[in-house]
Amino acid sequence: MEDIKVSEFDLRETLSDSKFGGVWNLMRGFRLYYLGATLALGLSAFSKTGMFLLVNVLVDDVLANKLVSLLPWVALGFIGLAVFEGVFTFTSGRLAARTAEGIAFRLRNYLFDHIQRLSFTYHDKAQTGELLQRATSDVDAVNRFFLQQSTEIGRIILLFAVNFTAIAAINLQLALTSVIVIPVLFVLSIYFFGKIEKSYEAFQNQEAKLSATLQENLSGVRVVKAFARQKHEMEKFDAESKEKYRLGIRLLLIHASYWPLTDVIAAGQMVAGFYVGATLAIAGTITIGDYLAYAGMLIWIIWPMRNLGRLIVQGSTALVSYNRIAGIIREVREPLETGTVPAHPLRGEMIFENVHFSYGDETSVLHNINFDAKPGEAIALMGSTGSGKTSVVNLIPRFYEYTSGRILLDGIELNTIARQFLRANIGIVEQEPFLFSRTIRENIAYGVGREVSDEEVYDAARAAAMHDVIVSFPEGYATLVGERGVTLSGGQKQRIAIARTILKDPRILILDDATSSVDTETEAEIREALERLMVGRTTFIIAHRIQTVQHADRVIVFDKGYIVQQGTHEELVEDEGGIYRRIFDVQARIEEEVQKEVGSREQGITTQFLIPNS
Repeated sequence: MEDIKVSEFDLRETLSDSKFGGVWNLMRGFRLYYLGATLALGLSAFSKTGMFLLVNVLVDDVLANKLVSLLPWVALGFIGLAVFEGVFTFTSGRLAARTAEGIAFRLRNYLFDHIQRLSFTYHDKAQTGELLQRATSDVDAVNRFFLQQSTEIGRIILLFAVNFTAIAAINLQLALTSVIVIPVLFVLSIYFFGKIEKSYEAFQNQEAKLSATLQENLSGVRVVKAFARQKHEMEKFDAESKEKYRLGIRLLLIHASYWPLTDVIAAGQMVAGFYVGATLAIAGTITIGDYLAYAGMLIWIIWPMRNLGRLIVQGSTALVSYNRIAGIIREVREPLETGTVPAHPLRGEMIFENVHFSYGDETSVLHNINFDAKPGEAIALMGSTGSGKTSVVNLIPRFYEYTSGRILLDGIELNTIARQFLRANIGIVEQEPFLFSRTIRENIAYGVGREVSDEEVYDAARAAAMHDVIVSFPEGYATLVGERGVTLSGGQKQRIAIARTILKDPRILILDDATSSVDTETEAEIREALERLMVGRTTFIIAHRIQTVQHADRVIVFDKGYIVQQGTHEELVEDEGGIYRRIFDVQARIEEEVQKEVGSREQGITTQFLIPNS
């Protein structure tokens, strides 16, 4: 049987209203392996019954009749049964491992791919720690179920059937007496199944909260240290950890209640069975050999059935984990390839007509947005925090869908164009660029989606004014960037992000406040790199500094989701009652005061050196 590749198997097809049905569907492509593992384990169980029957022959026939010549054959029989059991136990383990690891591998990879393809709306609400928990811990729980529990259930059922039949062949009354408590064990298992299922789900949800708290703390460790908030974070983590401890104790107490109860019931059945069997043997109804064989087979009926209850109870945890995984799989993917692909290369002309937008069911954040951008124009977006600037640019790569109105790209309705095509032609440089924990070369080449030569990478880095800096590192372009780029300065990270965008060569460019978090000297270097990047591309610039936007072809000013001004820098400065002019005056005044402060300090230092000490 050939393995089913992740790309060829859609786990959404396995979803079912029934958890058991969903788990069975999840085995698609591995069912023969699973059935083979169960059958092999069941066949290995036959050897146990065979050994007890051989004991019967040894006692009643060989020893009773003093047939010494048959002893070697009986010994060979025991050895043969042991080998038989070992071979089929190994075969079962191998097939079970193939089933469990194959399903887990497919599940992990599918989840990773699926989570990447979910919409921004979903990721806005989902916690990273929760997703990590479902993609790791819950997948492992499903893996354990297929590796151990599911095949063991089949083995126990076969053990019961074979041993019960063998005892019935010895004495039907004895066989019926031996299984009186099995319905009781089964009912108890179902009862505890429900209790453990609820308790385990609460435990897993709490573990996900704990993972989210830890992930958030590790991501923001610099902020925690900077504000000396270690004690606060420890208290927050301790509260979540205590809740997990409480739920864990509760879960273990339920398990602990199940074992003693079933042990007492199983032991009572064993004693009753031995007593009835001994009575029949004394009365001569069965032979001593029959009794010894029965005693062994009784053990292999009662204790496996008691373990069946354990497996049913433990299986509830796997079903909870499967249900949590299915919750992610049910989420609708963002259709990347669905839509039209323009036949001609993009020119980059964009028109917004009466565009409205809201995040989900929330109040609208954009109202009646109207503007256009000619191919190659630079459009600057200004406004206070929350005024709608970022919401506008998020509509361009279809990170979100506008609620009403329309946006045209080269005359084509934007929401009819395939997202994959759009995003391949749009470059974004963010305020806080994300760099992967890989080499500098890999980070620069990341957005291209094809093999690139070293020279192409070097050219992009030169255009971003970063090449000389990179080659000064001991490892050059092979320098490993720390997690989120922590080993680089803010300006260096920003220029690597610019180089990455230059290499991608997009038709549309989005600069999301790309120079706001760096010093003045670095800002000048980045601005030069950005100006080279912007040539011939339709560019949208989000900025708060007048200096950043004053050379744009048009500046659009937002306030509370509305466009309140648009025009060139010169035109907007002339409008004394406008928001842009107020921002300009405030920033000019701040700049003037800074210059005065710097000048006075320089004059004071000069005077100090010129006047000798008296």
